[in-house]
Amino acid sequence: MPPVVKLHRCGNTWLKIGAHPCWTVQKALDEQGIEYEIVKGPLRRGKRDALEQLSGQRIYPVLELPDGEVYRAESDEMAARIRTGGLGRAGGAAV
Repeated sequence: MPPVVKLHRCGNTWLKIGAHPCWTVQKALDEQGIEYEIVKGPLRRGKRDALEQLSGQRIYPVLELPDGEVYRAESDEMAARIRTGGLGRAGGAAV
């Protein structure tokens, strides 16, 4: 089984509307057929210490790639990078 991308997102996985940042990134992963694991985190920013340790920020979504790279940007930018195959290009191979 190949390593899996971890999508750190809010716990509102039922919220599937276009403007929701977590859903925007999750939908792009789905569209590209990228296997991922959802890591649900706290809704309140004040409780996101682990997320801040991982990414340096308290904002969702965050992607943790199989090679250990952590990627966080605005959700539209993240989705665009996923859709163009630019996710995880360390060493030239796309995830």
